[in-house]
Amino acid sequence: MAKQKTVFYCTSCGNETPKWQGRCPACGQWNTLEEHIEKPAQPGRAKSAPVGISRTPQKLSDVDTDAEIRFSTGMGELDRVLGGGAVAGSLVLVGGAPGIGKSTLLLQICNSLCAGRKVLYVSGEESEKQLKLRAQRISVMPDNLYILSETRLSDILETTEELKPDILIVDSIQTLYNEMNESSPGSVSQVKDCTMSLMQLSKSQGITVFVVGHINKDGAIAGPKVLEHMVDCVLYFEGDPNTSYRLLRAVKNRFGSTNEIGVFEMVDKGLLEVPNPSQMLLDGRPEGATGTCVACVMEGTRPVLAEVQALVAKTSFNVPKRTADGFDFNRAALLLAVAEKRAGLKLSIFDAYINVIGGLRLDEPGADLPVLLAVASSYREQPIADDMVAIGEVGLTGEIRSVSNLNQRLAEVARLGFKKCIIPLKSSEKLEIPGTIQVFRVKNLREAIEIAM
Repeated sequence: MAKQKTVFYCTSCGNETPKWQGRCPACGQWNTLEEHIEKPAQPGRAKSAPVGISRTPQKLSDVDTDAEIRFSTGMGELDRVLGGGAVAGSLVLVGGAPGIGKSTLLLQICNSLCAGRKVLYVSGEESEKQLKLRAQRISVMPDNLYILSETRLSDILETTEELKPDILIVDSIQTLYNEMNESSPGSVSQVKDCTMSLMQLSKSQGITVFVVGHINKDGAIAGPKVLEHMVDCVLYFEGDPNTSYRLLRAVKNRFGSTNEIGVFEMVDKGLLEVPNPSQMLLDGRPEGATGTCVACVMEGTRPVLAEVQALVAKTSFNVPKRTADGFDFNRAALLLAVAEKRAGLKLSIFDAYINVIGGLRLDEPGADLPVLLAVASSYREQPIADDMVAIGEVGLTGEIRSVSNLNQRLAEVARLGFKKCIIPLKSSEKLEIPGTIQVFRVKNLREAIEIAM
């Protein structure tokens, strides 16, 4: 009789080791190894797999690509994040904190998806009656929507084979279990087995599969990191559950850009699209206040205006405190050092706090200049004009370097009614400056500060 085998999986990278260690030898993360007992397969029994998987190789030239493989979900913001719409035969993983709106989003798009397509919504967390009550609350009652409350993988695959839906929605992957695997639902091996079966189902039968995934306390999708490598697209639903706005961001997308974001507002009737996120991020901006500057950054193909706030206060410690929310901490420390060395701001005896309003995270270099202008404004106690926007990357010598898509940024600045804009002296593209704004070209940080204040 074959013996049971004990292995340890890393929940961060999916690496497998025969013994427990405090630190994963593959990714270097601490306390991420979880024990799993693998029992040998019984003779004559095999793990359930989707029916109808073709194992016959085809010539690349014989593969038919004439049919339309991309279709709209009915939500423009979701289509933008997916790269123009959902792709037939793809596996999409939607992650986020509890109560953020993952299930609401997927149930809400069924209104549009069921127009000419058959959708199967499988829930392992709610009964059919609970699903109907939630669907009635958000006004989702299409004819081609089938619901199933089930957690056993084999039953879900059999139902899918009988119903033959075009789209399968699974909520959530942590509740499914394969009866051939004796681990508890939500364990590393169960999540891997169930995801692999759903991936084979989507690829073999051309079914578009949406899967909901919970996140752990570290903010990553629960389960092994290999789960994110198996799927075609990973979407994160971000935002404070106590506020109404939500950001949908793609961190992996085999069929589009990973820089796009979608903005939604949670209301009583479900999620509403926010087609103008710049206006939303600038709502409530104080007038005539020090330590605030407007930045224009690119989120994929979309220019977005966001408010950057900074607070500089005399420190009471030997080492000044640095805090950055919505901006990379190491980048902020670097920029503060540049401001002290190249612009004469004595920040070494001041605490500095940087915050990006609206839950947006600014990762691109074009946000460097507005961050430093907000810091300088708070340091000098001089406000920046309310109708001014700053765009530019700051180098270690204090120079202002060019950024990409400057014409699109300037067009967005003009569209939202701003009158002044600080940009780099040199640009890699021929500028088309709107007639409603005044552009100030600067070559270094000192010039930018003097113009802004």
